[in-house]
Amino acid sequence: MKGNFANLINSDQLTLIDFSAEWCGPCKMLAPILKQVKDEMGDSLKIVKIDVDKNQSLANTYQVRGVPTMIFFKNGEQLWRKSGVLQKGELVQLAKSFL
Repeated sequence: MKGNFANLINSDQLTLIDFSAEWCGPCKMLAPILKQVKDEMGDSLKIVKIDVDKNQSLANTYQVRGVPTMIFFKNGEQLWRKSGVLQKGELVQLAKSFL
C-alpha cells in the first residue's frame, strides 16, 4: 500500500484520504456523506478510504489517533486535516477552496 499511497497523495489531483475502521460508528455515518461529496465534485476530487486496522503503519505515519480522520492532499502536500464527521456542504466548500 505504501507505494500506491505515495502515488495517490503526490498526484496533482486533489485527494481526500479517509482514515476509518470497520468498527467505527461515525465512520459508517461519514461514508454516505463522502459519496454525496464525490457525486457533486466528480473527477476534480479523488476520495480514498484507508482502514487503519489493515494499514497501521500508514496510520502511524500520519499520526491518526482517532477515526474518522480526513486529510486533503495535493502534490504531496497536506492541505487540511480533521477528525470527526463533517457535513457534505462543509467538505464540498473545503474541496473547492483547494482546487
